[in-house]
Amino acid sequence: MTKAEVVNEIAKKTGIEKTVVLSTVEAFMDVVKESLSNHEPVYLRGFGSFIIKKRAEKTARDIHKETTLIIPAHDIPAFKPAKTFVADVKK
Repeated sequence: MTKAEVVNEIAKKTGIEKTVVLSTVEAFMDVVKESLSNHEPVYLRGFGSFIIKKRAEKTARDIHKETTLIIPAHDIPAFKPAKTFVADVKK
């Protein structure tokens, strides 16, 4: 499902104009990105959590050049679904 399809579904279910829904969805995404960039997780009860995971430094191989690369430790964004979310999807 694309962002446009999400906006259309929300507009249909709530009766709110698509432009208002689109700006709200984009504002939500901006808030999540900003919070994660400040290393602040976003918790949505009953839905899940947007968190930052730490990846350790690791060694990788470039098989074409036959060289070894060191990939430094870094943070990545992740989503951890709530138990009720997982239970609903498994049905």
